[in-house]
Amino acid sequence: MSEGILSVLLDTRRARRKGLAAIAQRQRDRLSEMVAFARANSPYYHGLYEHIPQRVQDPAMLPVVSKQTLMLHFDEWVTDREVTIETVRAFVNSPDLVGERFLGKYSVATTSGTTGAPGIFLLDQRNWAVTLAFSLRMMMGWLNVADILGILASGGRMALVQATGGHFIGATGIAAIRKRRLARSIRAFPVQMPLPDMIAELNQFRPVLLAGYASVMVLLAEEQEAGRLQIQPVLVLPTSEGLSEDGYDRIARAFHANVRTAYVATECLFMAIGCERGWHHVNSDWVVLEPVDADYRPIRPGEESHTVLVSNLANRIQPILRYELGDRILLRPDPCLCGNPLPAIRVRGRSADVLTFSTEPGERVSIPPLAFEVDHIPGVGLSQVVQSTPTSLLVRLRPAAGADPERVWQAVHGELARLLAEHGLGHVSIERAAEPPQPSFGGKYRTVIPLT
Repeated sequence: MSEGILSVLLDTRRARRKGLAAIAQRQRDRLSEMVAFARANSPYYHGLYEHIPQRVQDPAMLPVVSKQTLMLHFDEWVTDREVTIETVRAFVNSPDLVGERFLGKYSVATTSGTTGAPGIFLLDQRNWAVTLAFSLRMMMGWLNVADILGILASGGRMALVQATGGHFIGATGIAAIRKRRLARSIRAFPVQMPLPDMIAELNQFRPVLLAGYASVMVLLAEEQEAGRLQIQPVLVLPTSEGLSEDGYDRIARAFHANVRTAYVATECLFMAIGCERGWHHVNSDWVVLEPVDADYRPIRPGEESHTVLVSNLANRIQPILRYELGDRILLRPDPCLCGNPLPAIRVRGRSADVLTFSTEPGERVSIPPLAFEVDHIPGVGLSQVVQSTPTSLLVRLRPAAGADPERVWQAVHGELARLLAEHGLGHVSIERAAEPPQPSFGGKYRTVIPLT
């Protein structure tokens, strides 16, 4: 079956009307179809699934795969024999080809490898149809009639703050759009652009939709509060990095706008939609998310996972089946108060971002990254905690405009010292860095960087 955007939207609507049982059946059927397709067309999966039953409707029957393993077997992983790692690498090494179709058929996106393993991902037309249908449904669920009329009246101007200079998924999507009719209404702002220049150009462009890295949205909220940025977006979409509830509330207050999020990754661009209660609802008819422990065993709802396994049920060119994504999530044990019956999750961070120390007696202690977030402290504009040695932390700070840097530092130091003391880690030193928070190659600001 060839799915277009309209057919995906209509099928999703039918499934939602029939209830969770119909959605679960679609998930099982699509999983079975994807496993069969992967086994028949990917030499890697053909060998991996040699002893797996022919019909698979339970993902737990499948082995877990990782980005590192799939990249090592790239030529055997892909289902199109024209595709090779050499030709794809040559394609991504050309910045002039960002947004173009590889072999005239596939979009190409790279990941920056902040967790140690860069990836190259191909996205086929079916994957894009599901992604765009998901995006349309998401926007319609977030906006009321007045919001939609306001967006249409403004020409739908959308500003996206994204990493440029590579085949990152945001840059790839924007470059493709700019080659088509929507070029005037959608504009990309490089995350590397000096902040004063970005403010000036945003003021001139006057977007009604604003999206980009969450850390940059915090900086823009600060500029809006100071009066240097003067825009009136209807909707703000912080992406890629998680913020505390204080961080999202701050953005909403600064712009007097709806702030919503989606849980996506390059490997699967349609995993879950954020709701007004702060949860993300899984797009269960097209994706399987499995919260698991360190041994890949399922955990109970209400418990935080060690990692999450994702199965993308749309992208056939590079099957993603029980793929370890590395995020720690919490599956809500009861129905969400927003009324959406789909499974609700909260993303707690990446398992790779957990900081690990030893107490003085030698006991191993692990602390999740959210514990180190200090953006709720008055005067903190942006922060980054780096574990520089096994017994020391380096804190990079960008104080908010008008804040006393020394007072902010003392407040941050005090909170981190209390956190460490509560875990028996009073011997761990906390130092202030001379440099501000540093972005990764892909433009993201990681709030916590473990020892490497």
